[in-house]
Amino acid sequence: MRHRLIVCSIPAVLVFAVVLTLVIFFPAIGLAADPATTGASAMTRGEKSIPTLDGKPPLVIGHRGASGYLPEHTLEAYQLAIDQGAEVIEPDFISTKDGVLIARHDPYLATSTDVASKPEFAGRRRVDWPVDGEKQTGWFAHDFTLAEIKTLGAVITDPERPQENNGKFRVATMQEIFDLAQTQSAKLGRAITVYPETKNPTYHRDLGLPLEDKLIAALNAAGWNSRSAPVFVQSFEPGSLKEMRNKGLKTRMVQLVDGDDIDLKTGKITYAAPFDRPYDWCKAGDPRLFADMVTPSGLSEIGTYADGIGVWKPYIVSLKGRIGKGGQPVDVNGDGSIDPRDAATQPPTPLVAEAHRQGLFVHVFTFRNEKRRLAASYRGDPQAEYLQFFRLGVDGVFSEFPDTAVAARTVYLREDGR
Repeated sequence: MRHRLIVCSIPAVLVFAVVLTLVIFFPAIGLAADPATTGASAMTRGEKSIPTLDGKPPLVIGHRGASGYLPEHTLEAYQLAIDQGAEVIEPDFISTKDGVLIARHDPYLATSTDVASKPEFAGRRRVDWPVDGEKQTGWFAHDFTLAEIKTLGAVITDPERPQENNGKFRVATMQEIFDLAQTQSAKLGRAITVYPETKNPTYHRDLGLPLEDKLIAALNAAGWNSRSAPVFVQSFEPGSLKEMRNKGLKTRMVQLVDGDDIDLKTGKITYAAPFDRPYDWCKAGDPRLFADMVTPSGLSEIGTYADGIGVWKPYIVSLKGRIGKGGQPVDVNGDGSIDPRDAATQPPTPLVAEAHRQGLFVHVFTFRNEKRRLAASYRGDPQAEYLQFFRLGVDGVFSEFPDTAVAARTVYLREDGR
């Protein structure tokens, strides 16, 4: 749903200024992080230290569950992630018409459910409906009660992934996910951490369906309102995190940091709405970009209300294509498209080291197995990508294939006597 009509934009000169700031603070995004700094707080395991913030092995976070195998944000997908060894399951929460929080990636239902095949809901279809600066056409969760949502079947969103379970599983509620985590924790004798995101919080607030109070109430009811609780609360919007902190939420909080794309000619992250900055900044007229969050001063600001950052992979390891005579990236493998398979990884940035220096943990999104999503440097092996990030000291990875992430972590922990 990217690249639709944009209603909130930023002057080109401002983007240039932000890029210049990044160059000053993170000299040439390709500078390698200093291993000594990155591992300064690590505890020792065997002969080698683990360069995470707390010295513990990096977390495997089931992104929307094991969504590489089953329709995302369903109890079945979360259960599979747990079965595959993930310590953390990650739901995005939006609201129904009657104010119940459910797990969907965004309010738009057409790509993740079979709502379009339900004739009884044909009249609910909206045309050019604005969501965080995009015009979208389709069906939206806030036009449906929970009872109606429960009649929909979840579908897998990537057409190249297994489709045989489409329509079999229902959309999960927040309470059902919390109950699953608690039940599985007791059954397995290990904590299953929940990583809820307030999704499109300004948008929901404008609809009169705020997310924050309901999430706080549910965490309180679960006995999870403490820093030691098996919970991370995340959002792309700083205002949402700050509101929850001000209302007494004590869990660990995570500021998410996004971008629009990678310019394979330069290896730089590009910024276009709605992936240029938090939507609450956009509405408030704040001209800063997500890029500003990963400067030393931006990280310092995040540290006043959050405990860590959840960043898009290119902020740590970017990609760059081979440039041809015309100054454009080359289709190296000759498949008719330019994608990560035609690009090489660039030297790591110092972001992990700087975040750790400021006491912030670093979680990274999103790891997937498909070869079309892997840089040529990884030679089609998803484990190679995980291993690079683990060696850089990231504290956790959002994975849609938790079994692959767990296997790669096992390899990593065996390196050099760990």
